Amino acid sequence: MLILNHTWANDVPHRAAGLSKAGKFSLNEKGVAQLISLLFSAYVAFFPDDLDFVLDHWGKPSRPSEGFVHWPTDLTRDTEPIACHSHNDYWRRVPLYEALKAGCIGVEADVWLFEDELYVGHTTSSLTPQRTLRNLYIDPLLDILQKQNPITKFHPDPEDRPQGVFDTNPDQTLVLLIDFKTTGRALWPHVYSQLEPLRTKGYLSYFNGTAVVEGPITVVATGNAPFDLLTANTTHRDIFFDAPLDEMAEPFQIALQKPSQQSRDSRIRKKGTDQGQGKTGVPETAEYSPANSYYASVSFKKSIGFPWRSRLSQTQLKLIREQIQGAHRRGLKVRYWGVPSWPRGLRNHLWHILIREGVDILNVDDLTGATRRDWRKGKGWWY
Repeated sequence: MLILNHTWANDVPHRAAGLSKAGKFSLNEKGVAQLISLLFSAYVAFFPDDLDFVLDHWGKPSRPSEGFVHWPTDLTRDTEPIACHSHNDYWRRVPLYEALKAGCIGVEADVWLFEDELYVGHTTSSLTPQRTLRNLYIDPLLDILQKQNPITKFHPDPEDRPQGVFDTNPDQTLVLLIDFKTTGRALWPHVYSQLEPLRTKGYLSYFNGTAVVEGPITVVATGNAPFDLLTANTTHRDIFFDAPLDEMAEPFQIALQKPSQQSRDSRIRKKGTDQGQGKTGVPETAEYSPANSYYASVSFKKSIGFPWRSRLSQTQLKLIREQIQGAHRRGLKVRYWGVPSWPRGLRNHLWHILIREGVDILNVDDLTGATRRDWRKGKGWWY
C-alpha cells in the first residue's frame, strides 16, 4: 500500500504539469483563432468583395456610377404615404419635411394675422418674424412640387394632373390644414391670397361647380375659418372646410327632423363670430359635402371622453361608429384630434380601434410611433 501510494504521489506532479501544458495550449489556440478572425475582418474591410465595393462607392466622383444616385423626383424616393396627419407640424425641428419623410399625408399650420402677414405658431408668444406661412409651407411646397414636375428633354410637356409630393405614389394628395387662430373674416382674404402661387401652378385641389378635381395639395381650413365665406363662390373653391364631426352622428340627424324650439335655437350659429372648428359662419341649414368640406373632425376628449379602465365603453364605441357613418355618408374623411397620448399602450390601442372602425387619418404628434406598424392589425389591448 505504501509503495502504491508513493508511486501515485510521485506521479501527481507529472499529471499536473501535463494538465497545465494542455491548458496553456488550449488558451494559445483560442488566442490564435481570435487573431486570425480579427485579421480576416480587417482584410475584408480593406479588400471587400466586388458587390460591397460597388455598393460603397456607388455614385461617388470619378467612379463609373457617378451621376447615377439622383433623379429629378427623388426627394421622397423611399417614402410610402401613410394615413397620418402631422399635428402642430410647425413644432418639429424641420417643419413639413419631417412629416413627408415619415410618410404623413397631412400637415397642420396654425396661422395668426399681424400687420397683413400670416405667422405660424401655437401661441402669440411663440411667433417670430421668420416663421411665416409663406416661409414654412407655401414656398417649400412650391419648390418640392417643381422638382416633382420637371420639364426636361425627356419630359418636355407638363402633366394634365401634376404629380404630388410622394414619388412612390404621385397621385396622393397632401392636406395642408390651416388653423385660423385670429378673427376668421380678417384672416380669410390673406390666406386666399397667399395660396395664389400654388393656385397658378395648378397644384390645388378644387371644386369646379359640379365635381372635385384633386390636385397635389388639398387645403383645408379649420379653427375660426368662416364657412359662409368659404362657400360664397359656387363655381370654384380651392379651400375646403373642416366640418363638425360631432353633428354627424345619426341620432343627431334624426333629432333634427323634429326639433323643439329650444334645441333649434341652441344650434343657430351667429355669422361673423369666431366659434372654433366647424362652428364659425355656419348657417343652420348648412349641408356638408365634398363640394365644400374635406374633413369631418372633432376633439376625441370632448366628444367621446376618456377611455376609463383602458378601454372604450360600448356607449363610446357606438358614438364613434355613428359619427364615422354620418361623415362617410356625406363623403367626408374622419379625423379625431386630442386622442389620449399616454400611456403609450392605451394610445396604440385607440389608434387600432379608430382605424378598425373606419377613421381615415390619425392625428399624431409621435411620427415614429404612428408610422412603425400597420394599425389595422391589432395585438391585444396593450402593444
